Amino acid sequence: MQGYIININRAKDEDLIVTIISKDNLQIVYRFYGARHGVINLGFKIDYELEGSIKSSISRLRDVIHLSFKWISDRNRLRAWQDFVTLFHQHLKQAEDIGDFYFNLIDDAAMKWDRQNPKRVAVEAYSRLLRYEGRLHRENRCFLCSQKIEKEISVIRGYLPTHFECSHTLGIDKDALNELFDTHSSLFLSDKEIDRLWYVLLEGL
Repeated sequence: MQGYIININRAKDEDLIVTIISKDNLQIVYRFYGARHGVINLGFKIDYELEGSIKSSISRLRDVIHLSFKWISDRNRLRAWQDFVTLFHQHLKQAEDIGDFYFNLIDDAAMKWDRQNPKRVAVEAYSRLLRYEGRLHRENRCFLCSQKIEKEISVIRGYLPTHFECSHTLGIDKDALNELFDTHSSLFLSDKEIDRLWYVLLEGL
């Protein structure tokens, strides 16, 4: 099976507790430390097998193969990728049945990560996630004061709309933001606006 590593915790003697998002579910598995094991890291896409244990309710991770991407050796892209996929652990860790949407979303982003500005890829993916979860706010009403937003729009966590004067954050072109929400394309957003949306995204899914 295949999946993305979205969290790694150290256990005793350099063993690892690894959280993997696969096409079917979220898996928490145990990885024994050993010289014959391949290197794994946060954000890696892997092919792997699971082995059950009568002594533990956590399956053992084995026969791991790293399915690499061309951009993985680019330190800046890898760091941004790890920041992005880590958000899914916090967002989904209490979920029992997640379906294949989140795996497909991450997989699609990974394919685009070296062809576009990674921040744009992440912002576009997040707009798709918000729509899928029914959290995409299209009404131009300020989340903080409830009044209609006539001109420039700002956003806070969850891309909730606010007046620039209410949140005191960077204003974003309203038409460009609506285009993102309609088509999941960041084409009309400036790099400065993308930086702001990326910063908001890092606050949590």
